Amino acid sequence: MKKTLFATGLAMVMALPFGASAADYMIDTKGAHASVNFKVSHLGYSFIKGRFNTFDGEFSYDPANVSASKVMVNVDTTSLDSNQAERDKHIRSSDFIDASKYPKATFTSTSVVDKGEGKLEVNGDLNLHGVTKPITIDATFVGAGQDPWGGQRAGFYGTTRLELADFNIAVMGTSSYVDMELHVEGIKK
Repeated sequence: MKKTLFATGLAMVMALPFGASAADYMIDTKGAHASVNFKVSHLGYSFIKGRFNTFDGEFSYDPANVSASKVMVNVDTTSLDSNQAERDKHIRSSDFIDASKYPKATFTSTSVVDKGEGKLEVNGDLNLHGVTKPITIDATFVGAGQDPWGGQRAGFYGTTRLELADFNIAVMGTSSYVDMELHVEGIKK
C-alpha cells in the first residue's frame, strides 16, 4: 500500500502535460501552483491520499503543433507525505519505495497526442525504484494567459495509474496499483 502511494505520487509528478503557444515553461513549485498527488487503497476498506512535497520540471507546449510538446519532471521520493510520519517512514523504507536507495523518480515524455477539446495523451518513460517503464498520462489543458505580475502561465491537469509490480515495488493487501493526480502550472521562461 505504501509503495503504491509512492508510485502514484511519482508517476503523477512525472507525467504532467503542457500548454501555451510555442513556449517553454518552468513548473511553478515555488508558488505552490503545482502538485504531484497519489491515492492508494488501504486494505480495501478506504484510501490513503498523499503527495510528494519536492519536485521540479519543465514543459514546452505549442497549441498549433501539440505533437511537438514535451515534458520532463523530477520527483524527490524522500519527500513523500501521507500526513502520518510513521506511515511515511514505512513507505519510504526498503519495504516499499526504498527512497534512500532511489531518492529520485523522473518522467520524460516521448510523445504528446492531441485528443481534441483540450484533452491530451502524454506518453513517456517513468523511472521509479530503479526501473524505467512507459506510462501514459491522460491530461487536460486548463488554460493559459498573462498573470497579474506580467508573466505568462499555462496549466494542466493529469491522471495515471501505476501498477506497483511494474516497478518492482511490493504489493500489500489488495493494493496492486496507485492512482496519480497531477496539477501543473508553468511560468514562461
